[in-house]
Amino acid sequence: MSHVLAAVAWPYANGPRHIGHVSGFGVPSDVFSRYMRMAGHDVLMVSGTDEHGTPIQVQADADGVTARELADRYNRVIVQDLHGLGLSYDLFTRTTTRNHYAVTQELFTGLLDNGYIVPKTTLGAISPSTGRTLPDRYIEGTCPICGYDGARGDQCDNCGNQLDPEQLIEPRSRINGETPEFVETEHFFLDLPAFAQAISRWLDRRENWRPNVLKFSRNLLDDLQPRAITRDLDWGVPIPLDEWRDRPDKRIYVWFDAVIGYLSASIEWARRSGDPEAWRRWWSVDGDGKDASAYYFMGKDNIVFHSVIWPAILLGYSGEGDRGGEPGSLGRLGLPTEVVSSEYLTMEGRKFSSSRRVVIYVRDFLERYDPDALRYFIAAAGPESNDTDFTWAEFVRRNNDELVAGWGNLVNRSVSMAAKNFGAVPTPGELTAEDEALLAVARRGFATVGELIAKHRQKAAIGEAMRVVAEANKYLSEQAPWKMKSDDQKPRMGTVLHVALQVVSDANTLLTPFLPHSAQKVHELLGGTGVHAPMPSIIEVDDLDGGPSYPVLTGDYTVGARWESVPLVAGTPLSAPKPVFKKLDPSVVDEELARLGAE
Repeated sequence: MSHVLAAVAWPYANGPRHIGHVSGFGVPSDVFSRYMRMAGHDVLMVSGTDEHGTPIQVQADADGVTARELADRYNRVIVQDLHGLGLSYDLFTRTTTRNHYAVTQELFTGLLDNGYIVPKTTLGAISPSTGRTLPDRYIEGTCPICGYDGARGDQCDNCGNQLDPEQLIEPRSRINGETPEFVETEHFFLDLPAFAQAISRWLDRRENWRPNVLKFSRNLLDDLQPRAITRDLDWGVPIPLDEWRDRPDKRIYVWFDAVIGYLSASIEWARRSGDPEAWRRWWSVDGDGKDASAYYFMGKDNIVFHSVIWPAILLGYSGEGDRGGEPGSLGRLGLPTEVVSSEYLTMEGRKFSSSRRVVIYVRDFLERYDPDALRYFIAAAGPESNDTDFTWAEFVRRNNDELVAGWGNLVNRSVSMAAKNFGAVPTPGELTAEDEALLAVARRGFATVGELIAKHRQKAAIGEAMRVVAEANKYLSEQAPWKMKSDDQKPRMGTVLHVALQVVSDANTLLTPFLPHSAQKVHELLGGTGVHAPMPSIIEVDDLDGGPSYPVLTGDYTVGARWESVPLVAGTPLSAPKPVFKKLDPSVVDEELARLGAE
């Protein structure tokens, strides 16, 4: 058994999340984590809502509430959405906990002590009409490097280079379009160039990364610049220095504290588990965690933070940049094993945009459709390595032709015939070559599908699992047990149905990481008892260090199916099944397109 950290991108708490968000960070990380647990690994899956920064302050002002009230509101919405999708977090928390503040401040102090954080006077953008600071991401202009008109003040999404807002050509505020004023202000900077060599050596040792992620990350090293990690605002983690701590106008910048959330969430989970040091088994390079692996899941717009900036923070805290240094009190911390980045999901040929109403929120989707229908679409047709378009026509087709007519049909007719003719899992007789061949196909699926999930090739993995389903449907059609009506044919009918049910059981296990809700139902249709696919729970908790209470996602995932074929027991009672999946009427397409147009 090995220790596996599944570090999942933190959804920003300024609004509900749409299906494009969860296609990048949510479902892929859960499929991976569920499989790794079933395969016997000790998985720690952590994340939470990212709640600091000016965008939340701007949204709160627009809504007439405080930043904390806005974060509280959307933290609960997002927790409910992720719970509805069945995402099996060991802990889904938030960045406004006092535990997170303390861990962020510890890493800040460790980096400062090792000389990797330096003070610097720089230019800050101010709104002429309000006098308030404009965050980098709220300034747009033309990129001075590639000429892209739409670059943000912190990064150009076209060429991927880091930027400062004063570098933009013809900068403008995204809030009201005015030209910002730039005034001198003092801030702390993370000295990224001091990590270029260490990160380059680390990237050179990375194997099996998605090529686009590795290439993009290496290109970023060519022009690393010191990056500000504090900002002129009052909503964020206080700067842990005597002359800065109580200043209402200076806070640690949100991008710095958000990536630290993976570590702070792990520490919070350990503290809540009753073993406060348990987090070290996934993080400590020198202790129990020296053989642990860490996989980070996100959309491609977050690559720079996870393949360059977060490794720099970890290296600097551990004293492993150009200036050396000593590890802080948390010890030497492990770097990512792999940054698993998905491409973008578009919708009906257009980029998701809440402001332009080109969107479907997770909660609205789950009010009308089953969570496994969405999970299936994301796994089978999602933006794993290429941008992918979500269309309602394709969603309905895959649901009806693949889930209902393929997998659901196999389950229904196998269990129905066995329940009707035997009332239980029938006892098999002597197996034919055709019987043995189908059972072998299912057994081989465990190695094939498991290896593909472990390598983050989930499209291919679910394709292989559904190939087992297709082979079983073909087998049933060819054997035609419904035609075996005479008494002397009944033993053969029992053998065919036993084989079919065994393959249903195996295919259900293969599909469990992808379709956990329906996997539990199929397990019970086969006469199984207990938990097959464990689900997360929402629990209201008190802040460990005296802050306000909040909801977390957590669960007991030590129970449930293992990644192996389990022989069915002949004589296990069976009842007439109910359909596992809902067939969607084609009118759904027009209804949803009309709703999209109306919104």
